[in-house]
Amino acid sequence: MTNQEQVIADIAREVVARLRVQLQQPKSNFAPSVPQYSPMSNSAARDGVFLTVDEAVKAAHAAQKKVGDMSLEERGKMIFIVRRICIDRSDELGRMELEETKVGRLDHKIQKLKNMRFVLGVEAMRSDARSDKSGLCIIERAPWGVIGMVLPVTHAVPTMAANAINILAAGNTAIFAPHPSGKRVSQYALQLFNREIERECGVANVLTTVLEPSIEAAAEIFQHPKVALLCVTGGPMVVQAASKYGKRVIAAGPGNPPVVVDETADLQAAAKAIIEGGAFDNNLLCIGEKEVFVVASVFTPFMSAMQNAGGFELDKAAIERLTKAAFTFEGDGKGCARAHVRKELVGKDVSVLAAAASVSVPQNTQILFGEADEDHAFVVEEQMMPFLPIVRVKDVDAGIAAAVKAEHGYRHTAIIHSKNVDNVTRMARAMDTTIFVNNASSLASLGFGGPGYLSHSIATPTGEGITTPLTFTRERQLTIGNALRII
Repeated sequence: MTNQEQVIADIAREVVARLRVQLQQPKSNFAPSVPQYSPMSNSAARDGVFLTVDEAVKAAHAAQKKVGDMSLEERGKMIFIVRRICIDRSDELGRMELEETKVGRLDHKIQKLKNMRFVLGVEAMRSDARSDKSGLCIIERAPWGVIGMVLPVTHAVPTMAANAINILAAGNTAIFAPHPSGKRVSQYALQLFNREIERECGVANVLTTVLEPSIEAAAEIFQHPKVALLCVTGGPMVVQAASKYGKRVIAAGPGNPPVVVDETADLQAAAKAIIEGGAFDNNLLCIGEKEVFVVASVFTPFMSAMQNAGGFELDKAAIERLTKAAFTFEGDGKGCARAHVRKELVGKDVSVLAAAASVSVPQNTQILFGEADEDHAFVVEEQMMPFLPIVRVKDVDAGIAAAVKAEHGYRHTAIIHSKNVDNVTRMARAMDTTIFVNNASSLASLGFGGPGYLSHSIATPTGEGITTPLTFTRERQLTIGNALRII
């Protein structure tokens, strides 16, 4: 092939690639001030979005060499950019995510992006030292390298942004595998982050992804030799898939957080907190209140408190209609039949669930609730809908036992509303969960109105808990014998 023919062939490939990208752009009513950009050819990607996993990993690997050499102050500048974009463009990104994923509430999508200020960055990094007459030992936290990260459809951009803050603070870079139903907003946000980081900090492709995410692409990420560590936020199937390749996996597994309300609780405060957590983003959060066990002596006033706090009570017939719409059942749907959540109602608004239950609710209703037994499908399954089953129990011990059963040993999150410290202690020990909350909403554990800190990757099966920058580091020890002694 002559040089002229080669030039013509290169131009033709670029034109075809441009047309392909244009055809793949989502139709949207949004007009972002920074236009979405996608890769133009197999060898010339831009702003972190690549056509192949191999290209994306290699770009992130090259970037990590620079990020790993940065000072904490320099890494802090990158983190500031991620936070700034999430906050400044929260309306735009929140609307795009809701439009694409079609789950959750717009006001809460926006709030989750603004809450990136609660995610720990370089301020969490530290070094430790020990010394005695034998010498000095210094323990530092070193980066892993390129981290493969799976994103859920429920919190696509917030999970990516929070993980980006954590891993950049630790000196890593990442390749993200978004859920296909949230790929466009994930790619767009990633491009915004990369573009500004390259412009202000001089490093390209600190965060990467592929144009067409898929199960196959995720498997490529899991086994790529230049991916040093995996962080998976999603259902049990993807966690199992990531664990097959012999790499360390930080796994954010399932949850079904129970709540116990005992006879000493402030019922008005408890109802307000339970609705705040259970209604947030239509109950998509894995920490969100999913089922409530209330001591019989305060059951009736608690149900009134739920109505006063913005809930709408469904009667038995309405709950039955909603159950049929929300679940499918193995067998005849009775007795011990296993329930399976229908995706059609996951994360939908209260009005959608109310229509399925054939009831009309006031416009400002925050959540639906109603009495159920402890074996009901809404109690047993992590349903992620703005409906709370309320179970009447004999006493606090019966409530704790029912909560342990409903949580299925996931060891994720549990909540109790009680002024009795013995009851609180007994439940905390029985549940043995990663997150345990007393007299507050579940959101308090992530820094919303409480002393916790935020991450959308909460590693319960593998034990790391709410992730921080230190989660994504390796401990390295330097020992100097018989020298630099200070005591």
